[in-house]
Amino acid sequence: MTLFNSQFSRRLFLGAALSFVAVTSLQAGDVTYQSSGTAINGYDPVAYFTQKKPVKGDAAHSFTWDGADWRFASQENMATFSADPEKYAPKYGGYCAYAVSRGYTAPTDPEAWSVVDGALYLNYSKGVRSRWQSDQAANIKVGDKNWPGLRADL
Repeated sequence: MTLFNSQFSRRLFLGAALSFVAVTSLQAGDVTYQSSGTAINGYDPVAYFTQKKPVKGDAAHSFTWDGADWRFASQENMATFSADPEKYAPKYGGYCAYAVSRGYTAPTDPEAWSVVDGALYLNYSKGVRSRWQSDQAANIKVGDKNWPGLRADL
């Protein structure tokens, strides 16, 4: 029984350590709209505005901006983005809007999104998005205040 507990403890510790390394690597370096270097995990940022849903982009329609590779569902969406990237790029460098409103960064799920006052916000999950939306205006206000300091630490 002691051997099992010891092996279990080692596995638990190793799993926690690997999780810490993965989260730390997501937060290291320049803001690249996610760690893979492909913004929004390959989703088209313009589609959130025009089609009002997440749409997977195509590598054939890609544009490099702010250290990340942005992918688009069409040449038209790519041209729209390249004309005004800050209008379509997600706020807070693509990190979770709820996390930023709480003073830290977290990765996001492209399916957990909101467009508010012409700006795209992403969240860690749909459940977290619900929490963020419960007091959206206040969360945006605090997130806007927190973001410059968080960005400087990335």
